[in-house]
Amino acid sequence: MVAISKIATGNGHGENSPYFDGWKAYETNPFHPTDRPDGVIQMGLAENQLCFSFVKKWVIEHPEASLCSAQGVNKFKETALFQDYHGMPEFRQAVAKFMGKVRGDRVKFDPERVVMSGGATGAHEMVAFCLADPGEAFLVPTPYYPGFDRDLRWRTGVELVPVVCESSNDFKITRNALETAYEKAKEADLRVKGLLITNPSNPLGTILDRETLKGIVKFINEKNIHLIGDEIYAATVFMEPEFVSISEIIEEVECNRDLIHIVYSLSKDMGFPGFRVGIVYSYNDSVVSCARKMSSFGLVSSQTQHLIASMLSDNDFVDSFIVESKKQLFKRHKYFTWSLSRVGIGSLKSNAGLFIWMDLRKLLKEKTLEAEMDLWRVIINEVKLNVSPGSSFHCNEPGWFRVCFANMDDHTMEVALLRIRTFMLKHNEAMVPQKLCRRSSLKLSLSRRRDGFMSPSIMSPHTPLPQSPLVRART
Repeated sequence: MVAISKIATGNGHGENSPYFDGWKAYETNPFHPTDRPDGVIQMGLAENQLCFSFVKKWVIEHPEASLCSAQGVNKFKETALFQDYHGMPEFRQAVAKFMGKVRGDRVKFDPERVVMSGGATGAHEMVAFCLADPGEAFLVPTPYYPGFDRDLRWRTGVELVPVVCESSNDFKITRNALETAYEKAKEADLRVKGLLITNPSNPLGTILDRETLKGIVKFINEKNIHLIGDEIYAATVFMEPEFVSISEIIEEVECNRDLIHIVYSLSKDMGFPGFRVGIVYSYNDSVVSCARKMSSFGLVSSQTQHLIASMLSDNDFVDSFIVESKKQLFKRHKYFTWSLSRVGIGSLKSNAGLFIWMDLRKLLKEKTLEAEMDLWRVIINEVKLNVSPGSSFHCNEPGWFRVCFANMDDHTMEVALLRIRTFMLKHNEAMVPQKLCRRSSLKLSLSRRRDGFMSPSIMSPHTPLPQSPLVRART
């Protein structure tokens, strides 16, 4: 047999995680309202589909932005020909301006420091290649996005050291947790080259406050290590407090700016993951120079650059889009968390992102990761929902699950909520003695009839779910 590379034969991609297993379960049996009503509903994909009609309207009104239209064909040749890896000037200018907009115009970004990459995945790997050698390490607060194990480690040989954050303080990043992780890395003979933070957080849906960010900047300065700020959810903050970027903090405190780097994309804020628009923005001249050379391996297509530059240069559209996106995310988040709370499911208080950090700890048979996986298999195989278990995000406390709420239409969401309610009703009945269960069910039924909320036990799978006043107002 012909030997191939260790990367090709190894499992460094991390695809054996339950995070990716859930995707496979969905792909083999995807839900469709008529063709496959019993299929798996995709709730493991952090995708923003709530403003597509808003974007579609702009595209229809601006056919010249597409090179494949009669109005845009005159630019086809010059755009189809060779473009160097710096990217189109108008693209970099539009992206830099948009980055400032979603941060409330409290900070400005230099287009000359904008380096493009094939999505945030490529941007993270690019930064890892620039900042660390194989065998060196980055600190990463938990819980963190499972794809980081692939993006930062697989081909670079860089190690990730978890900074353990706990639910007792809402998973906040503390100086003590940072120091503990840093010392553990040293004990393992790992040279720490940087700290990666996600703000807003995936999977928590929370933001880092100003004081925490200042403490993080102080920490990396003292240790003389790099700080990578993943801010790809910056425009998804839909409630107070407002988002604070690391770019604002370095204007307020003394800091070696050569240590500061931001990863951004349009996948989450604009809902364009298929466009593969990733951005590295570094305050370090050497990193900008190196990253730009590396971007040759993952450029954004010229056609995409042209469309994005046209769209993001439309100030009225950008301003309206940011407002509309926050509005839609707020509505969906409020209705979703309200619906979960009606059946006794709590979640971490959040104000950003496209997901909820759902608390199912009380459903575990025992407080172990094995019990979490048992519960996850029931949710995937019986409830037919692809939600992601906390252990796949390196959360060391069993019972937390990430559930995405912005990647589906209203009908699919209602079907998903019905499945959750039915599952919770069966679980509660199984946990309560039969006589007490009947008495409780009667009280619950009467209570729900009084406030207009029907019990899932008397609803068939095809019965429309009751809607909150919020959703009724929307429709």
